[in-house]
Amino acid sequence: MTIRPKNHDWLALTSEEALEPELPICDPHHHLWDKRPARVAERYLLDEILEDVGAGHNVVSTVFIECGAMYRADADEALRPVGETEFVNGIAAMSASNEYGAVRIAAGIVGRANLCLGDGVATVLDAHLEAGGGRFRGIRHIAAWDPDTTMQRGRLNPGPGLYQRDDFRTGFRHLAPRQLSFELWCYHHQIPEATALARAFPDTTLILNHFGGPLGVGGYAGQSDQVYADWRVAISELARCPNVVAKLGGINMEVNGFGWHEKPRPPSSQELVDATRRYYEFTIEQFGVDRCLFESNFPVDKVSCSYTVLWNSFKRLTASYSASEKAKLYHDTAARVYRLQPAREPVAA
Repeated sequence: MTIRPKNHDWLALTSEEALEPELPICDPHHHLWDKRPARVAERYLLDEILEDVGAGHNVVSTVFIECGAMYRADADEALRPVGETEFVNGIAAMSASNEYGAVRIAAGIVGRANLCLGDGVATVLDAHLEAGGGRFRGIRHIAAWDPDTTMQRGRLNPGPGLYQRDDFRTGFRHLAPRQLSFELWCYHHQIPEATALARAFPDTTLILNHFGGPLGVGGYAGQSDQVYADWRVAISELARCPNVVAKLGGINMEVNGFGWHEKPRPPSSQELVDATRRYYEFTIEQFGVDRCLFESNFPVDKVSCSYTVLWNSFKRLTASYSASEKAKLYHDTAARVYRLQPAREPVAA
């Protein structure tokens, strides 16, 4: 049974048919959770994501990104996040059965480990790999922080300078030997710290989330042009690191300041493109299509638009791109970065 989001009726005010419905998509950034009353989607499990990905676009696979769901209640603190990987791997196994269609939900899994444990994180990483059933691909340890106390500071309030800490970097060294990637989730003024981290660990793949979090609320409200100018400088330098790839999306959250959720009706895909185009085009220009991948960030971005409208906005943006460029941006780069196996054809009865 699908549980509708709180803003279901509002989202329905803007309805679109999917553009380019045959184009294969790997959605490399979504969450799964339950009992989240602070979110517009309190529940987002297999039924809910299948309704979104099955609404018209050709989503063939997805990657789950950690969100603090279903931690082990009876484990040591360091090992509690392994419960999330166990939970998601169960949903991935359900999806892989073909009982729910051909799409492979959570074909790749990214979990959380406290890298500030230093060498002690090795045990946690190995536990994730075991729990992931061959699907575990990386770690996200959120660094997003701003001195403004009214600003969202992530679930765990990491404080300033996480990427620069010696204990964090000691733990970070354990990723590459296990072929694990790292998700960069920071705010735009922290991107230089992400660049320094990437340069210090050239053998680790780092994946920038949500354009590096350009802020538009709190002290940044009304400063969109200055924020963009500062962001451009930082992104240009980060793009010089060949071990970094960039996710294109996750810019429709409240913290980005566009205020879509406060309007009488949700934005159309064209309105989304018009408001955010400069972030997408500059990132693609700097990183190239071989190091860029579109993401949904659902159900977080569901506060602003529907899944179909969101992917339509990407397709409007790339309307003039070649078939090869589209293949990379929508599927191939994500499948390569997360080392996803091709979906198998259903076996005939």
